[in-house]
Amino acid sequence: MTSPELAEEVLDDLDLLRARDPRGLLPAVAGAGAQVRETSRLTEEAGLERVTAGGRPRGLVIVARREGAVAASVLRALLGPSSPVTVDVVPGPVLPVWTGPTDIAVVATRTGAGRYAVGPAYDAARRGVALLGIGAEGAPLHAACSSARAPYVALPSSRVRHTTLWSMLTPLLRLAVDLGLLAESTADCEAVAAALDEVAGECGPAQESFVNPAKTLALELLDALPVIAAEGPLAGAAATRIADQLATLAGLPVASFRLPDQRVAAEAVLGGPLTASDGADDFFRDRAEDTGRRLRLLTIRDTDAGAADAAEREPRSAAEAMSEVLRTATAHNVPVSALAEHGEPERYPRLPRLARQLAVADFSAVYLALALDSERAHHG
Repeated sequence: MTSPELAEEVLDDLDLLRARDPRGLLPAVAGAGAQVRETSRLTEEAGLERVTAGGRPRGLVIVARREGAVAASVLRALLGPSSPVTVDVVPGPVLPVWTGPTDIAVVATRTGAGRYAVGPAYDAARRGVALLGIGAEGAPLHAACSSARAPYVALPSSRVRHTTLWSMLTPLLRLAVDLGLLAESTADCEAVAAALDEVAGECGPAQESFVNPAKTLALELLDALPVIAAEGPLAGAAATRIADQLATLAGLPVASFRLPDQRVAAEAVLGGPLTASDGADDFFRDRAEDTGRRLRLLTIRDTDAGAADAAEREPRSAAEAMSEVLRTATAHNVPVSALAEHGEPERYPRLPRLARQLAVADFSAVYLALALDSERAHHG
């Protein structure tokens, strides 16, 4: 296993980071704010009024996997249990049988290619379902949308795999605002882009480990088995993304629990057989003698989750459940990393706060991959 000292040397060596990052993941993550602004402009140019002119649909059917599916779950969480329309996320390659002319189908994929993208688009056109496509410029999905006279958000070919979440989410936010499902202020893309730019300044490669929240988290996860506790549905969507990034980029398995409904399972894991067994002495032991990985709790807070608690079966609020999980972690000597809690997160509105969390986590996952040199090993 890479030692923390060696990893820190790698993370603070700009030339080495560049050499270990053949696909340019770091610049792509750092450019998330620019990605929001550019995608927002491309969405304007796509002409969403072609699908919104018919008024509010019965439901949104979002055909997506990985980043697109996370974007859809963020939208669903923002709409909350009082949403007047259903939001269903399906992987493709077919639309659900109940999808009809009163629905809007969105096919969201970075490449815009393959039967999982093209099949549902032709299916929607055949059934008279309003369609919006999101994918690479000139892709087969682009052609399918053109033949259906449907709007298509044509993403530049410079988009890098694993870093296109905001290319998927931005058009969904614009669509929800245009349909009157979200307030303009709730889905303020410029505020999101500004928050992402700020994180890029704080967490970019030029910022050294000891002042860089993303490098610090990467070093904390170096010898960890991460357990994510997410406060409510929006934080839960972020947790799905973070677990996927840590697994895909750094090969790290992650257990993720959404609070309050999965509190019991989270506490069982934090107090279970993988917890350090040497009690109070644990803090003072020589970590150099450690073998294997230790549990580490990663918390994702959403102080606005309370409004959605009415939809949960569990009587406790998400915040109370988080407090109990933190108490369990303390009682069993499980170290805690709080995601993007630096710099007074409460001064941000809800979506920019989520953007900060996702950005720090994206940087951390990439730094962890580069510290372990897994990028070059897989793609060199």
